[in-house]
Amino acid sequence: MARTIADQLVDQLIDAGVDHIYGIVGDSLNPIVDAVRRSGGAAKGGIDWIHVRHEESAAFMAAAEAQLTGKLAVCAGSCGPGNLHLVNGLYDAHRSGAPVLAIASHIPSAQIGSGYFQETHPERLFVECSNYCEQIMTAAQSPRVVNSALRHSITGPGVSVIIMPGDVAGFDASESFPSLVLTEPATLVPAEADVRRLAEAIDAAETVAIFAGAGVEGAHDEVVAFAQLLKAPIGHTLRGKQWIQYNNPFDVGMTGLLGYGAAHAGIHDADLLLLIGTDFPYEQFLPDPAQVVIGQIDADATHLGRRVSVAHPVHGDVRATLARLTELVAPKTDRGFLDRMLKKHRKLLDSVVGTYADVSATEPIHPEYAISLIDQAAAHDAVFTADTGMGNVWQARYVTPGPDRRIIGSFIHGSMANAVPHAIGAQFAEPHRQVVAIAGDGGLPMLLGELITAAAYKLPIKVFVFNNSSLGLVKLEMLVDGFPSFGVDVPGVDYAGIAEAIGFRAERVDHPRALEDAVATALSHDGPALLDIVTDPRALSLPPAITGDQVKGFALAMSKTVLHGGAAEAVAMARSNIRHLPGL
Repeated sequence: MARTIADQLVDQLIDAGVDHIYGIVGDSLNPIVDAVRRSGGAAKGGIDWIHVRHEESAAFMAAAEAQLTGKLAVCAGSCGPGNLHLVNGLYDAHRSGAPVLAIASHIPSAQIGSGYFQETHPERLFVECSNYCEQIMTAAQSPRVVNSALRHSITGPGVSVIIMPGDVAGFDASESFPSLVLTEPATLVPAEADVRRLAEAIDAAETVAIFAGAGVEGAHDEVVAFAQLLKAPIGHTLRGKQWIQYNNPFDVGMTGLLGYGAAHAGIHDADLLLLIGTDFPYEQFLPDPAQVVIGQIDADATHLGRRVSVAHPVHGDVRATLARLTELVAPKTDRGFLDRMLKKHRKLLDSVVGTYADVSATEPIHPEYAISLIDQAAAHDAVFTADTGMGNVWQARYVTPGPDRRIIGSFIHGSMANAVPHAIGAQFAEPHRQVVAIAGDGGLPMLLGELITAAAYKLPIKVFVFNNSSLGLVKLEMLVDGFPSFGVDVPGVDYAGIAEAIGFRAERVDHPRALEDAVATALSHDGPALLDIVTDPRALSLPPAITGDQVKGFALAMSKTVLHGGAAEAVAMARSNIRHLPGL
């Protein structure tokens, strides 16, 4: 039997297969931290405490580890400010469906409700970013609450929070804990009537397009085979890219703000659009249901029809549903629509790629050129992380997925500064795997201290900083809404100098001719490396489908820029972005 509640908690985490706890020590956490110390560390069958510089980062790290391994990961925060710092990272983890347990210590139990030093109400704070949040106040209660939290995190999947006052963690444990025995994932078989209605609609449609999201994970071959049966082009969301784009002869790219290729045309021009495993939130990029019949397959019934009106919803796992649909639908023989979309997609990609054939000597460095070099040089099984913002745009468009590559980002919550802490969590999870962080000079400074964490643990993460001295995506948002850019400038910073002082192998590159060798050197370094790439601050990402209002907004913003004395800025921006026009 464990000696204290803290010992018992650590034993339960070990039983659940936990290797790391990410966090910062503090007085209310001390009994738990000491129990972790006495566990002997992961090398001796215990748990390693990973000392981070900010609890928000701790939650990001746990989220990345959980997403990469599929196993439970743990972070911790001390009472008051430590708890509060966890919140943003936990929001990201929960919305990403990462099985994460957060240990939130609390002030002494006798002081709760008295306005004590650092007092907050953690049982209220974490409700929206978790699917289980309970406070432990007695020894008899503890093992059952911990067991429930573990199960909620793993089976949700998502975030669970255990709240424990520091003095309670030191109480004697009163009983043994229940064993955590988990079942294999179940298969959700759809209702036959719903599948038949969708099959009839597919047969009635001359042309069908597929739009795939993260829910197609594990069903790549089934989706591609179904597209072959229907002669259907396949577009995808950002989160779906890594699960469906590779080895896919029917791929037509991605739609949305970060999109590229013929996906927008494909899903708008078909008679029937089949949404598979996606909760894509941008309805302005989806077709009018009065013009296109829409079917949807999702294992989460709350996703069905909540973005756009769906005529044929099916609640079921993707593989199970497609297996039954394949038995019911008649194969289509006319490839005309599919071939037109594939041709359009190739033309768009070729026109965009061709514009970068002569930029290896052009200053300033085009960010697209930089990310394409990184993509080509990175390992086939690399883990990519990307900051929210322009870095995520370049990753979405230019990082080539594969069956062994992973891409992790704050794709739903959209938090800044996630790339480096996500990379650290991924590297702890997979010590011998190449981990590449695509960081922006807007996000990186927010959690800059985590470079110290990487250096302290000698983690071989590779950080590529896209340093354009601007919040580029915000700048674009302002321009398309008709606002001149304001408040988006970032001070010029030598991040290579900072990283080198911390203990990284670091280099700063401002000319494209030096870039290829610098990328190769960074990736081959045996230890943490950072490449500070000075990129064109006026290079903006334009979506694949631009509305008239957006064009008017961009023109209006440029007019305002000129009227306020920024003619040179407007001309330079036009020159930097004219290369996008062939791909529109």
